[in-house]
Amino acid sequence: MTSWLVRVFVPNADDVGDPAVRTRYGLVASVTCIVCNVALCLGKGAVGLLAGSVSIVADALNNLSDASSNVVSLLGFKLASRPADDEHPYGHGRYEYLAGLVVAVLVCAIGINLLGSSVEKIAHPEPTEFGPAVVVVLVASMAVKLWMSTFNRRLGRAISSETLEATAVDSRNDVISTAAVLASAVISQLTGFDLDGWAGLAVGAFICWSGVELVREAVSPLLGRVPDPAYVERIRARIMSYPGVLGTHDLMVHDYGPGRQFASAHVEMAAEGDPLAQHDLLDNIEQDFKVEEGLVMTLHYDPIVTNDPEVRDMRHWIDLAVKGIDERLSIHDLRCVPGPTHTNVIFDCVRPADCALAPGELRERIGALVRERYPRAICKITIDDSYVSSRQ
Repeated sequence: MTSWLVRVFVPNADDVGDPAVRTRYGLVASVTCIVCNVALCLGKGAVGLLAGSVSIVADALNNLSDASSNVVSLLGFKLASRPADDEHPYGHGRYEYLAGLVVAVLVCAIGINLLGSSVEKIAHPEPTEFGPAVVVVLVASMAVKLWMSTFNRRLGRAISSETLEATAVDSRNDVISTAAVLASAVISQLTGFDLDGWAGLAVGAFICWSGVELVREAVSPLLGRVPDPAYVERIRARIMSYPGVLGTHDLMVHDYGPGRQFASAHVEMAAEGDPLAQHDLLDNIEQDFKVEEGLVMTLHYDPIVTNDPEVRDMRHWIDLAVKGIDERLSIHDLRCVPGPTHTNVIFDCVRPADCALAPGELRERIGALVRERYPRAICKITIDDSYVSSRQ
């Protein structure tokens, strides 16, 4: 039954690239969760007040806070769907990331509030009533929250929504917290030892921990996190699949919200080829990315001398030599300018952010290696930063 209900709402893979479809599913998810959370809050709140249970009342307030988080998600989807304008030419997609951050902060606030209430209950214990109504409302709450977690997780993955994935984690936390409340109520009834406050303390600590993790995940795309390695490899493989492309480097991917990615890269092609034909090929590659991937791609043409065996051998040797310093290093755009007393060897080296050598140290180290092999060489090395994973 749960699986069927989830499938009803999950869009087809072909539809999620459409911003209007994506926004519509986000709004449906938010409204659905608001209705569920308000109903759970009313049910658990009434039972918790009658039973005198701080953990059940706290769980009900947790649901009310979840409903407010869903309102934030709804606003996030609505604002993110606004089209680009003069002040925001890349659109407003990052509103969704901001909404995810607000949800994560609210989760932390819920955990902190629950910790305070639980400490108060431990310091000043009061009797807690236990009956069939408590069991029914808590079991029903767990069932609803389990469905909501599955629903938000699958829909969030289908439309690549950080906000819905955060909501899924929050719903999962609610299942665990409600289970702890139920377990403490049963144990307290059987043993006579009141565990209500201690259960609330444990649940509050778990919610705080989950909230901190959610904050970290929500902040990451706003700061400009590294693109998915599989996505980077797919871009590279697609560029390399075109005839005449010898290599690609300096790939950058900019994320302005789900479905709003922009990228740029340098493409190496034979310097001896027809520049007009090569420019036309790059235009075709850019257009293919836009039509088939929804990715706005800008490509830069790097001419590579292919009919000089000495330059080719030097390029190959230096590329292998720098990997002896750090296997993640790579070079590109190598060219030679010979003179009567020396030869300028000009190239770029891509340095990962966590490389042990500073740019100046790396430049000197590579230059020394090249001079050992080519005594007449004077290296002019530009150290580039890597904007994708340092493992690639």
